[in-house]
Amino acid sequence: MAAEIPRSLLVQLRTALEDTPVGSYIPESSWALVWSALAALVVWYMTSREDQPIRYTIPPANFPKEENILENPSIKVSGASAIQCYAPATGQFLGFVNPSTPEGIDRAIDQAHAAQAEWAKITFRQRRAVLRSLLQYVLDNQEEICRVACLDSGKTMVDAQLGEILVTAEKLQWTIKHGEKALRPESRPTNLLMAYKRNTVHYEPLGVVAALVSWNYPFHNLIGPVISALFAGNGIVVKVSEQTAWSSQWFTSVIRGALVAHGHNPALVQTVVCWPQTANYITSHPKISHITFIGSQPVCKKVAESASKALIPVLAELGGKDASIILASAPKSDLPRIVNTLMRGTFQASGQNCIGIERIVAAPEHYDTLLSMLTPRVRALRLGPTADVGAMISDTAFARLEGLVAEAVKQGARLLAGGTRYAHPEYPSGHYFVPTLLVDVTPDMAIAQEECFGPIMVVMRAASSSAEDILAVANAPDFGLGSSVFGSEWDSTLHEVVRGLKAGMVAVNDFGATYAVQLPFGGVAGSGYGRFAGEEGLRGLCNIKAVCEDRFGWLGVRTAIPRPMQYPVPDQERSWRFAKGVVEVGYGMGLGRKVGGVVGILSNS
Repeated sequence: MAAEIPRSLLVQLRTALEDTPVGSYIPESSWALVWSALAALVVWYMTSREDQPIRYTIPPANFPKEENILENPSIKVSGASAIQCYAPATGQFLGFVNPSTPEGIDRAIDQAHAAQAEWAKITFRQRRAVLRSLLQYVLDNQEEICRVACLDSGKTMVDAQLGEILVTAEKLQWTIKHGEKALRPESRPTNLLMAYKRNTVHYEPLGVVAALVSWNYPFHNLIGPVISALFAGNGIVVKVSEQTAWSSQWFTSVIRGALVAHGHNPALVQTVVCWPQTANYITSHPKISHITFIGSQPVCKKVAESASKALIPVLAELGGKDASIILASAPKSDLPRIVNTLMRGTFQASGQNCIGIERIVAAPEHYDTLLSMLTPRVRALRLGPTADVGAMISDTAFARLEGLVAEAVKQGARLLAGGTRYAHPEYPSGHYFVPTLLVDVTPDMAIAQEECFGPIMVVMRAASSSAEDILAVANAPDFGLGSSVFGSEWDSTLHEVVRGLKAGMVAVNDFGATYAVQLPFGGVAGSGYGRFAGEEGLRGLCNIKAVCEDRFGWLGVRTAIPRPMQYPVPDQERSWRFAKGVVEVGYGMGLGRKVGGVVGILSNS
């Protein structure tokens, strides 16, 4: 991350010196260029030094020192209020975490408010410096972050590298490079009647915001809202999942370490964990200015109802039933790459992925070929913390997933692999579900409508290769988060499908690419509303303030109420004709109407 001397400065110095013979004095005409270039070099050196990240350290994660495998692992322990933390892949006991109380939540919010009052005053450059140091820490400590996330969520190291590290590094880098541009005051156009006005939109901090995040990516889901909140000038309280309470404690210290390294109050970032019955205290808290919620539809309805008590705006990301569409125009030579993408998109994080591939919709021309390629690949997948597919977060979804598969088979679907929970011989207390391949699924089946959020590959055949038939299958569920389409860029059907998809995000000839470049993230219909990531995400955490000022106030050019319109109104009829003339001047279409408006103004003044 070292800075390089800008080429423009080197060119400027060369221009000033290249015509000077060796051993002779620099011509007077060149000294201005030399001094200018040297001054610019000094400025560059000072700024580049200030922008260097600070390498900080925090205490290492508290990994368990002895093996203690729980027989029937659960986060709830009979007779205790504490949250029992354990590793889903093995059942290893990790410790107890005491849930937050309303009083503790009050303290966390108050501390964040006190810290935010100072944080809001600092510059974008100072905020960037904190994020740059945080990025440096993430890059320097990738393995430890991955190991902590894997232990607490059950995913494999590869899945953690992609879903925890890569996307976090991208979000940090994007915000560092482009965040200020998104939040800088923005000029807006004026009109003829208000030509003497200057219009700007300002993006100001909201205060303290909240995020209620899911467990599937414990590091990224925690740090993602924090990055945006901090850069927008806010403090933040993150309610983490009870399922990943153990790792969240250490991940919070990673974020706070960057604040401390730059002399800022670490209380700006607060994390709390609580049982569901206490969560309402956060979501209706009068000192919270905005809520980002990542979770399910049923829980979101409760969050929105609670937030309405204090009129707190809510951004909701509620998962999806994402379709990956293979059009007839997809080249046969590209099918191996497509199959690799479908495998990664379906089984990453054991299918517990907000924008994971939940359905594969294939044109008839490729359907049988895809099945022949996918079947041996899915059957070959191995389960385990160091294998291909990791554990699920708990066993609570197993009966539902088995039921969806069994019901689909009864209705005519074919089960080519998996479909049941798995008793792992090495990790009998782990939560594993056999990677599943279910084909010949139709839109009316429940498994084609409900989000599985598990390692289940659902393959559906479109009635034909037309856009209409493809979209009829793809848009059937009441979800609309992400999607992907594979086909020829020259195929008009591809563009018709992209336009017709009921989704918030579409990746063309790829999977999940929109988030990898920080485009706005979010969906429509049952997948929620609002966007995080990108410019829209940052601005959504701001008070968007419109400011209209006099452009020539120093010359005394200001708005004045004309005499015919001053109270008390001397003559309603003349006053109305005067006002009509103003409207005609400002908005009349054609010169004649505008001239008529001027006449109306003058004759009724």
